[in-house]
Amino acid sequence: MKVFILGGTGTIGTAVTRELCRHGHEVSGLSRSSASDRTLRGMGAQPLRGDLRQPGLWARQVQSVDAVIQLAATFDTDMGTVDRAAMDAVLRQAALRPEPLRLLYTGGCWLYGATGPRVADESSPLHPIKSFAWMQENAARILAAPAVSAAVIHPAMVYHQGGGAFADFLAAARAQQPFEIWGSIRTRWPLVERDDLARAYRLLLERPDLTGHFNASAEAGVPVAAVTEEIARRHGHPGDYVVRSLKHVLFTHGDWAEGPTLDQQMASDKLRRLTGWQPRLPDFRAAAF
Repeated sequence: MKVFILGGTGTIGTAVTRELCRHGHEVSGLSRSSASDRTLRGMGAQPLRGDLRQPGLWARQVQSVDAVIQLAATFDTDMGTVDRAAMDAVLRQAALRPEPLRLLYTGGCWLYGATGPRVADESSPLHPIKSFAWMQENAARILAAPAVSAAVIHPAMVYHQGGGAFADFLAAARAQQPFEIWGSIRTRWPLVERDDLARAYRLLLERPDLTGHFNASAEAGVPVAAVTEEIARRHGHPGDYVVRSLKHVLFTHGDWAEGPTLDQQMASDKLRRLTGWQPRLPDFRAAAF
């Protein structure tokens, strides 16, 4: 398939780009710099120079591909507005095509809010944190669009060898500083390793008959305490930590910081059943980090 990726050099995007190129797909990616051009070419993809904020400069690419994957975000106060404008441009171009466009849109576990003892599946109500409420609205518009075959992927907390969701804990361990815990040490995170997540994207890409919401988690809910204990063991860290209140992290980091404080569990039975996806790392303790 010919695939155009928005955000192909990001944390998740690099893994998705590599996965698709390895499996013979022809990938192009939006690029804002020479460095991103080199990164994309190094993975086997072709860069298309442009900016997510200016979809008029790249949206016509939709006419020459089979699929679009949205993994990009500005992570600024206007990210919802930017995302909507970009997706509007994609949908306008899709409406001009003779065949439906395959469109994969990225949501996230934080759209479910705190689940506590419940395990969220795709039928669970969405209660997004304030800073990502726009994502629920944009996803609904995309799923309702007649010119696309759309799937919304909700990744769990994503980790990888370089860190990802574990990055701050790893940095603290290497510096022999106390772990900083946001909210509570008992908070649970659904987890998925980056390359496992990339395979989920590929499998859904290759099944345009599958539409709707799909959760992607290898582990439904792992206590933050278990994560810090494992990192401490590997790095000779004493395991000491300080807890930061929700009020503190929101003031220090912004509204998005509510996400890691959520006590969550999230299942991916639908994805596994319909695509055959099986994570190669079903336990984070088997990963290298």
